[in-house]
Amino acid sequence: MIRIYVFSLFILVLALFQSQASSSANRLSAKETPLMTKTLPDVPGKEGLVETVFFSPGAIVPAHRHSADVFAYVLEGSIITQLKGGKPQTVHTGDVFYESPTDIHLDSRNASKVEPAKLLVFYVKKIGAPPTVVLPSLPAENGR
Repeated sequence: MIRIYVFSLFILVLALFQSQASSSANRLSAKETPLMTKTLPDVPGKEGLVETVFFSPGAIVPAHRHSADVFAYVLEGSIITQLKGGKPQTVHTGDVFYESPTDIHLDSRNASKVEPAKLLVFYVKKIGAPPTVVLPSLPAENGR
């Protein structure tokens, strides 16, 4: 009887751990949905990419950079964003922001733990280049 109890307890703890791990993994990234990619005939070697980026409540994106000039418009919710050397800023529905190909994006996260957020993002990048490159862990700035 004790073996059954211990085994059941082990299964319960394992199930809780799996649930926690999967919810933590979901917070670590955002879902990108490409909408259109088009070669830019007036800009040799470049293409435009338009995509939406969905941040679930509490979503956190690892440090990254973009192989592109990035123009982002907040469709819904609020995003906290911080570039290396800059201060964190919160952008809200209707706000826009820009990132250059040399910027390091240290912090990008949903400002809310209960509401989703969504961006419309336009990239101008080299044809075939990945739009986003995740970086190894970087030292935190401003307490992050």
